[in-house]
Amino acid sequence: MQPTAQAVGNESNMHQPGRGERNLGASSMKLHINGEEREFSGAPAPFTLAALVETLGMKADRVAVELNRDIVPRDRWAQTQLNEGDRLEVVHFVGGGSSSHSSQELS
Repeated sequence: MQPTAQAVGNESNMHQPGRGERNLGASSMKLHINGEEREFSGAPAPFTLAALVETLGMKADRVAVELNRDIVPRDRWAQTQLNEGDRLEVVHFVGGGSSSHSSQELS
């Protein structure tokens, strides 16, 4: 089976601290995921990338995330805080295909 990428969100960059946007408690936050604006009501403060992936119901080992145009390594998700208006591209890798496919020669 070949894994395929399945888009889940839109544009992103690595979050830079000091943007002046801070979350002090549970609130509503708007994020752009794969080009679509989504609102997350009751988002915990801080709302981290790890919390977002969990909220989206995705398995962390099958997801790649770009935040404001920078890829965020999985080991930094728990420390990466999200801010209002952040742009993310979320790609979820899924297995698929049929077990009976003809073999092809690659040249």
